[in-house]
Amino acid sequence: MKLEFCSLNSGSNGNATYLAYRDTRVLVDAGLTGRVLEGALAQLSVLPETIDAILITHEHSDHIAGAGVLSRRYRIPVYANEATWQTAVMRRIVGEVPPGLRRVFDSEAEFLIGGIGVQPIPISHDAAEPVAFRFFAGRTSAAVATDMGRVPRQVLRALSGSDLVLLESNHDPEMLRHNARYPEALKQRIMGARGHLSNLSCAQTLMELYQQGTRQALLGHLSRDNNTPELAMHTVSEELRRQGLRPGSDIHLEMTFRDRVGGRFTLE
Repeated sequence: MKLEFCSLNSGSNGNATYLAYRDTRVLVDAGLTGRVLEGALAQLSVLPETIDAILITHEHSDHIAGAGVLSRRYRIPVYANEATWQTAVMRRIVGEVPPGLRRVFDSEAEFLIGGIGVQPIPISHDAAEPVAFRFFAGRTSAAVATDMGRVPRQVLRALSGSDLVLLESNHDPEMLRHNARYPEALKQRIMGARGHLSNLSCAQTLMELYQQGTRQALLGHLSRDNNTPELAMHTVSEELRRQGLRPGSDIHLEMTFRDRVGGRFTLE
């Protein structure tokens, strides 16, 4: 059987990723309006009522904006850790979730949703208890790892061996430093240990993951103001080449997008 993977949207305006294996279909985050997410799923010929779970990485609005609407409209369970459920922003934006649809996971424990194994991975970001996710289906695995200021050894170990990784390539540090619209405190937050990965940090992480077997990567969560798809791809590719890899041959790189559905990948 095959694991399907598709970024529906990735960026500070909204994040959602679709995975499916056999009869199990899940969303990682639902950070756009219900209507936009319904339209994105329609492009994949997926009915929203067939989604088995919405998994929340953390409580920032670009990851949860449509979760409550979809849950109530289509009776979809929403999974988050208790610290995330307890935040005021989660209660305000997601709203009331019927008790039977409110699911709590332990960030240190794997669990199952249908035929898909889910491994939460605690990460460093300015949220209550943020996580990345790795998914296991048959002999394959894929991961969604964005919104993290650094990638410590325990995160690398948890991601190692993933067949495909959606990894944050958020900003170019020089663009950020020279962005006159951003106050200094915001710049320091983005570049800090609880902020976001730069293009270069993304490349360095991918080099380590390649050494552990990853052969496909999607660059995600690009900043609208401090990055471009062309710059992210160029920086990541050049750093990998500098370290001896051949992007397109040794490792396949593609972009995700902040305004449209990305490529649909099949792992088997």
